[in-house]
Amino acid sequence: MLKNLIAATLYTALSLGAIPATAQDMQSVMELRDGSLQKLGFHSEPKEVSTLPFMTMEGDEETFTDYAGKLVLLNFWATWCAPCRKEMPALDALSTEFGNKGFVVLPIATGHNPTPAIEKFFETAQIKGLTPRLDPKGAMARDMGVLGLPVSILISPQGQEIARMTGDAEWFSPSAQAIVAKLLKEYDLTNDDSAETH
Repeated sequence: MLKNLIAATLYTALSLGAIPATAQDMQSVMELRDGSLQKLGFHSEPKEVSTLPFMTMEGDEETFTDYAGKLVLLNFWATWCAPCRKEMPALDALSTEFGNKGFVVLPIATGHNPTPAIEKFFETAQIKGLTPRLDPKGAMARDMGVLGLPVSILISPQGQEIARMTGDAEWFSPSAQAIVAKLLKEYDLTNDDSAETH
C-alpha cells in the first residue's frame, strides 16, 4: 500500500514537473514512420491510461506508476496469437538497444496464457531482454480499449498514451529505432543510463 502511495505521488510530481513534447515535436516523430510503423497512430492529445494493476510472473501487482519517468512501449499479446509471436524478437531487440536509456518494453500477456506456455515461447524464441507481465482476466486490456492482438501503445514519461497501433510491426527496423531515439530525445531521457531494463 505504501509502495503504491509513494509511486502515485512520484508519478504526479513527474507529470506536473516534466515538459511534454510539443505538437511540433510529435510531428517530427510521425515523419519517421516507415514500412509497418506507418500504422502507428499518434494522438493529437495525450490520453489517460488504465489505473488497473497487472501482474509479474511471480504474482506481484504493478501499475504504470511503477514506470514513471520512463518512455514505455506497452505490448498486449498472447501465446496463441501468431502475429504477437512473430514480432516479439524485434521487441526484444528494441528493448536491448534502448533499455538503459529510459525506455521500457512492457509485454503484457492478456487473457488465458499459462505460465509454462509463456516460458516455453520465450525460451524457444530466445527472448532474453524482456520480462513478461500478466493481465490474466483481460481486465486492463478491456479498460484500455484493446479489441484485438497484438496492440502496442506508447506511453509518455508522464504516464499518458501518446500513440497506438493494432497489428504486428517490425519493431527493430530503422524506422522504429529512429522513432524511439527521437522520443527519448524529446522527453530528455537520452542520458538516463541508470534506467532498469524490465
